[in-house]
Amino acid sequence: MDFTFSEDQLLFRDSVRDFLVNEVTPERIRGTWDTDNGRDNALWQQLAEMGLTGLTVPEAHGGLGMSELDFVLLAEQCGYVALPEPLVNSVMVAVPLLSTMGGELADQWLPKVANGEARVVAGLGDNLMVEDAHVADLLLLGEGDALYALTPDQFSARHNASVDPSRRLFAVAVNEGVEPVVSGDPANALIQATVNRGALAAAAQCLGLAQRMVDLSVAYTSDRQQFGKPIGSFQAVKHHMANVAVRLEYAKPAVHRAACSVSTADAAASRHVSHAKLAATEAANLAAKNAIQVHGAMGYTWEVDLHIFMKKAWALAGTWGDAGFHKSR
Repeated sequence: MDFTFSEDQLLFRDSVRDFLVNEVTPERIRGTWDTDNGRDNALWQQLAEMGLTGLTVPEAHGGLGMSELDFVLLAEQCGYVALPEPLVNSVMVAVPLLSTMGGELADQWLPKVANGEARVVAGLGDNLMVEDAHVADLLLLGEGDALYALTPDQFSARHNASVDPSRRLFAVAVNEGVEPVVSGDPANALIQATVNRGALAAAAQCLGLAQRMVDLSVAYTSDRQQFGKPIGSFQAVKHHMANVAVRLEYAKPAVHRAACSVSTADAAASRHVSHAKLAATEAANLAAKNAIQVHGAMGYTWEVDLHIFMKKAWALAGTWGDAGFHKSR
């Protein structure tokens, strides 16, 4: 059997990557840090105009009806540019959950998501913090054995700082009297599937982040000279990047297999996702460690863009289950 991605999938990935690299620059990311909500509405509209917000929305609701496997390559590219907008959460986690729930809720919100009119975000109370709750027009929140579908007037959100300035984290409290839309065993099944999709989304972004840190380091070590030579020509520096490249190549197929398992509801999906999350975060953490090493003293300053990607990788390592959780699975 041929498990490679199709030519169309690869071409779509390349076109999305070109757009993201040109539009989501480190300068544009830095510019959002001091804004009130840390998000770029103009960029969200650009993503919607490209059809990215509706990729996994069923065709009956105005989307393209694609799967997690179709989107995983694009999630990697979102990681490559450290995209602050909640596109990956929406497309890979929230929309599939909303589609599975179905009914009037899906009929009402999915068309709005497809055309970029509304942002739908998924989160778990067990994670303590929910990313992008402040910009969610609809927040799908798992709490214990209950699943809530909350509009902004149905919950309160308290901001908490993150190691990554691009992340906006909130402690969410459901308002008194608001009832869950699903509870008990059906809710537990939906929440379990959401954990898998969230961990897969984080793993895919970690692949992109690791590759970006390698690329930044290669560019820096090609320009930086010592003893009259580029430091990238020194064997020790080469070894640092080669070790990351090896770890990254071993992580990619694990992430792609997990995406396939999730999209086909494979019985082993949870195990595959945990393997992928561990492999991808380990690759990203090693990339961060070795990249800051080859950058030398400059690596510890905000003058270089490395921090944008390094700190996002650190943050994603503990998102949707930390290493201990995934090792136990």
